Amino acid sequence: MAQHWVATDFGGLDVLELTDVDVPPPGPGEVTLAVTAVGMNPADFKHVAQPGDRAKLPVPIGYELAGRVVALGPGTELASGGGEVGDEVLAFRIQGGYASEITVPAAAVFARPASLAPEEAANLLLAGSTAAEMLHVTGVGAGDTVLLHGASGAVGVSVLQQARLIGARVIGTAGESSADVVRRFGGEPVRYGDGLADRVRELAPDGITAALDTVGTDEAVEVSLELVADRGRIVTIAAFGRAERDGIRLIAGAIPASQAFRDSVRARLIELAGDGQLVVPMARTFPLSEARAALELLRSGHPGGKLALIP
Repeated sequence: MAQHWVATDFGGLDVLELTDVDVPPPGPGEVTLAVTAVGMNPADFKHVAQPGDRAKLPVPIGYELAGRVVALGPGTELASGGGEVGDEVLAFRIQGGYASEITVPAAAVFARPASLAPEEAANLLLAGSTAAEMLHVTGVGAGDTVLLHGASGAVGVSVLQQARLIGARVIGTAGESSADVVRRFGGEPVRYGDGLADRVRELAPDGITAALDTVGTDEAVEVSLELVADRGRIVTIAAFGRAERDGIRLIAGAIPASQAFRDSVRARLIELAGDGQLVVPMARTFPLSEARAALELLRSGHPGGKLALIP
């Protein structure tokens, strides 16, 4: 028997339950993994926070993990090619990652570089692929000056690193206590709050070419609109209502175009992380049984880095 966290209803963290599950053997195109680390993201609890289709309950929780191959389906290879029992791997865009063992599509599973710790690998791809898509849809390239709202968060830190590799300059909003995080990953911190647009203009008198919003506040959207003339070069992952109203770009994992792009960059992000060019800063780990406590910290918005569950 394996342990899986599921949402037995829609609502707060109290609807999450740790259950015993019989893991089915892998069929063609599937692989069974013993989980070594579970990645944690706000989407994990937001996915079941609002009322939904009750016919889909219970809902398995978690989208990414690191693990070890314990069985491969007939004629099956991993997304990275090959694959044998005992291989160390990571998986992204799965459902039910908060688990001790799970059977998933092999197309979601990649070899884990030996240089990448399991808890880092488990937290690489959701934030990393979101960051990559933000840069992609706004056409950020070498020489661009980008305004990044929420630069010290998980997606923001990945944006900073990927933009640096592209050759773009990033001015990132952050609180004073997080300014050093922005600097560490190649950005120029600027304090959010009243007067933000003027402070950005002082840092970038020649203008801002694109704005990337990871926080969804009215301030983030309004300053972006004030500083970037082309609304096609403003993207948000959080201000859903403002995106429709103001005509700025919105990306999300549930949008088919976003899914396709994020799948297409997984191998490249793993390569960058394995080479040390893309770092996943970790805050702490929790036992799998303490998922609710870990999610409380994650939901606070100030975990200080990524969190992982360890079965």
